[in-house]
Amino acid sequence: MERKAFPVLYVANVRRSVEFFGLLGYESRYQFPLEGDPHYVGLERGESSLGIADSSWPEAQLGITVGTAPRFELFVYVDDVEAQVETFRTAGYAVLQEPATMPWGERQAYVSDPDNNPIALATPI
Repeated sequence: MERKAFPVLYVANVRRSVEFFGLLGYESRYQFPLEGDPHYVGLERGESSLGIADSSWPEAQLGITVGTAPRFELFVYVDDVEAQVETFRTAGYAVLQEPATMPWGERQAYVSDPDNNPIALATPI
């Protein structure tokens, strides 16, 4: 039986990353611990899910250290690339690449998440 799979992102500040991904429409569905500062938060946006975990988790549980950024790139489709870039800019996040028309038929831009990972934003033309 196939089950759902989703990435878990290791971050320096769980709350800050939850706020960042909230700007993309991700909503918190689960938090551990249930009270106080979370060490893990499960997020959902439509059929898309992300886990946000404190970067100390892999060292404490697996004996491995999280490397330096960028550690991943997330590609997210949005309704309006220009408006979404302005939302991130207004919130104080770095815009890595302004919106541009790509040869494959999308408007695409990049912003930086709180841990300096590139987040691609795209709208089909």
